[in-house]
Amino acid sequence: MNLTTRRTFIRQTACAALGTSGLLSSIWDLRKLSAAVSSSAADYKALVCVFLYGGNDANNMLVPYDASNYASYAAARTNLAIPQSLLLPLSFQSGDGRSFAFHPNLPELQTLFNQRKLAIIANVGTLIAPVTKPELLSGGAAVPPNLLSHSDQAVQWQTSVSGQPSPTGWGGRTADLLNSLNGNSAISLTISIAGTNMFEVGNTVIPYRISPNGTVPLAKPPFKSALQELLVQPHYNLFEQAYADTLLRSIGSNDVLNAAFASVPTLQTSFPATDLAQQLNMAAKLIGARRYLGMQRQIFFCSVQGYDTHGGQLLAQANLLTELSQALNAFYSATVEMGVDSQVTTFTASDFGRTLRSNGTGSDHAWGNHQLVLGGAVRGGALYGMFPTLEIGGPDDAADGGRWIPTTSVDEFSATMAAWFGVANSDLPFVFPNIHRFANPNLGFLA
Repeated sequence: MNLTTRRTFIRQTACAALGTSGLLSSIWDLRKLSAAVSSSAADYKALVCVFLYGGNDANNMLVPYDASNYASYAAARTNLAIPQSLLLPLSFQSGDGRSFAFHPNLPELQTLFNQRKLAIIANVGTLIAPVTKPELLSGGAAVPPNLLSHSDQAVQWQTSVSGQPSPTGWGGRTADLLNSLNGNSAISLTISIAGTNMFEVGNTVIPYRISPNGTVPLAKPPFKSALQELLVQPHYNLFEQAYADTLLRSIGSNDVLNAAFASVPTLQTSFPATDLAQQLNMAAKLIGARRYLGMQRQIFFCSVQGYDTHGGQLLAQANLLTELSQALNAFYSATVEMGVDSQVTTFTASDFGRTLRSNGTGSDHAWGNHQLVLGGAVRGGALYGMFPTLEIGGPDDAADGGRWIPTTSVDEFSATMAAWFGVANSDLPFVFPNIHRFANPNLGFLA
């Protein structure tokens, strides 16, 4: 599904070309802040977002493994239930005796979890403020608008602002604060390997887009020189000048990146030939070139389509999870090879969860969802947050289909990573305007 509407494209282009526009001179204008960072900000760090477009069914990604809770899961899921004998048990048990297992197509992630490199954050979702089922039933609770809409919920996840439209994403606002750490680097702090997204849109930092196969030159010699000569001419129209500046910046970035790739050793880690793996392979190459590029901070955006499994879910999700598990494993191995595994944190995000109740051969749009966080700095081998009661119509069900009311907000989940990345506690409210409404601005899953 293409989530970029004409309106979104225009807004993002305006953010990129007119970073000083009065339209954005509001609470989002982080240029007026002191940009104070924590004392740990001198070291290199990278955040890697892997967005699973469509709404991943985490009810089958993470399954109760102990006998009584598995029986409740299987009874509620009916024909979508994964046979217990096929599940991959995790070396973790909650204090109340519950145990959990991964989907059978996640063997690499099972190993990483058991090695304490991977954590699970339970029941995360978009929230304006904490909400309970009685508050929902009373009709007076403030809930995010358009909860079952792919495009709205993807944007709310990426901006970490659920109550109103936001012109910037939380990755972009983080980059605005920390951009000075990269000095005069010719490459943006935010890099997308999966096209346009809201996550990396900032006020002053302009995301750089690159394909999994590398840079795509705008022109080749001798046309390149002729194009540059035209672009440096005076342009008296504001939009013409912005367009010329963007093209010149792209040409310059292309040259810098090609030189950087030529100067760093080739990775020995083997990546699968899948789309996600090749996106992460490019992220690994860019991390490998960090010193040549003068980068202390990098934020990457990767994504996968196809998680909207209304039908044929068992086979479709199995293939998608195989791709996810193998790609994340290869990427983590690459960070180990480069000696930066403790400096790179990778996390999943998705539009929303899916119903526990089967619709026949799939599941429908829901709300709260489980997410994964991977890296050497992750306090892994643990489940953070509250795992919902898997009961249709039960205490955690927003309706009667198994739509979990989130018990951890996107704000808390994302703020934990932003703080690790170097955003000072005093600046967290500027990146996450609603963080004061939630009890846990740091969930503790990163060291």
